[in-house]
Amino acid sequence: MYRFKLNCVGYVFQSEIPINMKRTHLKISTSLLHLAFASLGVLALAVPFLGSPTAGLTAAQNSCVVTVAAASDLTYAMKEIGDNFEKSAACSVRVSYGSSGNFETQIENGAPFDVFFSADIEYPKKLEAKGLATPGSTYLYGIGKVILWVRNDSKVDVSKGLDVLRDPSVKKIAIANPAHAPYGRAAEEALRKAGVYDAIKDRLVLGENISQTAEFAETGNADAGILALSLVLSPALKDKGRYFQIPDNLYTPIQQGVVVVRASKNPQSAQAFLDYIKTPAATSILERYGFVLPGKEKR
Repeated sequence: MYRFKLNCVGYVFQSEIPINMKRTHLKISTSLLHLAFASLGVLALAVPFLGSPTAGLTAAQNSCVVTVAAASDLTYAMKEIGDNFEKSAACSVRVSYGSSGNFETQIENGAPFDVFFSADIEYPKKLEAKGLATPGSTYLYGIGKVILWVRNDSKVDVSKGLDVLRDPSVKKIAIANPAHAPYGRAAEEALRKAGVYDAIKDRLVLGENISQTAEFAETGNADAGILALSLVLSPALKDKGRYFQIPDNLYTPIQQGVVVVRASKNPQSAQAFLDYIKTPAATSILERYGFVLPGKEKR
């Protein structure tokens, strides 16, 4: 069997020819190969204009990629931070969003992430304790807030706080799944401390993560939602609803942490991105999305 492999501007072409082919067939196949190589020469010029996976990136960026797992409350803040980092460091950032607990499990099972941004710093700490994160890299990057949110067309008066959820007209209340979403745990804790959980628990609708929870509330599939302040302040939601900020004393502070994954294939770039998170350029974005920065907590 004769095999050939051609790497062309980021694409890999492979084929094979049985070695027991008759000579005439081999000549035809060889001619076809020549034609294929000639065609690929044209394709090499065309691919950048046809949406190559690396189109628009510099040579330095092609060789520098940071793969990030991020809690979904960071969806909009991370987009801005990642874009700015790419411009300043000539290094591309690829982000996957989801629930922190699920990401921890994936990383334990070998998921190829370089950096993990969790909505609960305990997950990065566990990874570091298990030897799955770079020692000493766990960092508290912000403290998140939960709020009660309704659409603009809702008749629910959120200024009354969580007690308004007792109203029978509020038939579905969206929260993130407390089993693996830190914002879901905070929501449940707040509902219990406010004394309304038992009255409304049968009306809870669980989102897989806080972004899906926000989607339930935004689309009207839930009459109200307990969401992350960072999502409510995002361009997607800030003009679409009203919210009540749940008092801090009703839930454990949502301390959010980041860590460099020990199995990272790009440890230097991963550390550079973590260091960038500590700069004023990045922290100002986090503050704009409602995160409280380390050292600025209320005493």
